[in-house]
Amino acid sequence: MSKVVLITGGSSGIGKAVGDYLFHKGYTVYGTSRNPEKIMNSLFPLIELDVRNVESIQTAVAKVIAITKRIDVVINNAGVGITGPLEETPTNEIKSNFETNFFGPIEVIKAVLPQMREQQSGLIINITSIAGYMGLPFRGIYSASKGALEIVSEAISMEVKNFGINVVTMAPGDFATNIAASRYHAPVIEGSAYETKYSNTLKQMDEHVDSGSNPNEMAMAIYQIINDKNPKLHYKVGLFMQKFSIILKRILPDRIYESMLMNHYKL
Repeated sequence: MSKVVLITGGSSGIGKAVGDYLFHKGYTVYGTSRNPEKIMNSLFPLIELDVRNVESIQTAVAKVIAITKRIDVVINNAGVGITGPLEETPTNEIKSNFETNFFGPIEVIKAVLPQMREQQSGLIINITSIAGYMGLPFRGIYSASKGALEIVSEAISMEVKNFGINVVTMAPGDFATNIAASRYHAPVIEGSAYETKYSNTLKQMDEHVDSGSNPNEMAMAIYQIINDKNPKLHYKVGLFMQKFSIILKRILPDRIYESMLMNHYKL
C-alpha cells in the first residue's frame, strides 16, 4: 500500500513540484489550497484548507483520513513572504505572517498527531527557510517566523518520537517560484529614511528568486527523506553559498557576520 502524503500549499511552487514528483513515484498524494476549484489539471486531488483557520485544517485532515484511513507524511509547505523595514511594517501584517508561517503549521501538526499516534508511525516535514537561520535586513519578520518554526520543530520532535513519529525541517534557499509575487511588501515610502536602501534590497531579493534553483531539487530531497529510516532533524537545500552562510554564522563573530551581510546587501 502506497504511503499517504498530505501537502499544504500544494497548488503551486514547491508544494506542487513535490506533489507531482511523489505522485509519479507512486505515492497517494493530497494537496491543499484555499481555492482548489480554481486549480485546473492537478495530478493529485486538492482539498480546501486555509492554514489560518483551525476548523478548515481539521476538516481537511478528517477528509483525508476518512478516504485513506491513515496519514503517513505531512509536509507543512504553505507559507508567505513579507518584506519591509520593521519600523514601517504594519503590526497587523506582522501578525498575519506569523499566522500563516508559524501558527498554521502548528495547527496542522495538532490535527494529524492523533492519527499518527494511533498508527504508531508518521513523518512531519516542516518547510522553513535558510533565511530562518539568520536575521536578514528588510526580511526580519520572515526570518523570525521561519526561525520560530525551526526551533519549535526541535521540541515537537522530542515530544512525539516515542510514538514512532519523526519531525524534520527542510530549509530551502532561493527557488524559482511565485513567492515574490504573493508576499506582502511594505511600500517604499518616498522621503523615508529607508527609501533608497529598502528599494535596492527589494530589487536584489526579487532577482535572487527569479534566478533561483529548480523546485524539483526540493522534491527529490523530500523523496529521499521520506525513504530514510532515520532522517536527520534539519535539512538545507539551495545554492552552496546560501547553505555556507549558515556555517559562517556559527563560526564568525556576530559583528563580522553582520558586516558581511550588510556588505552583501550594500547597506
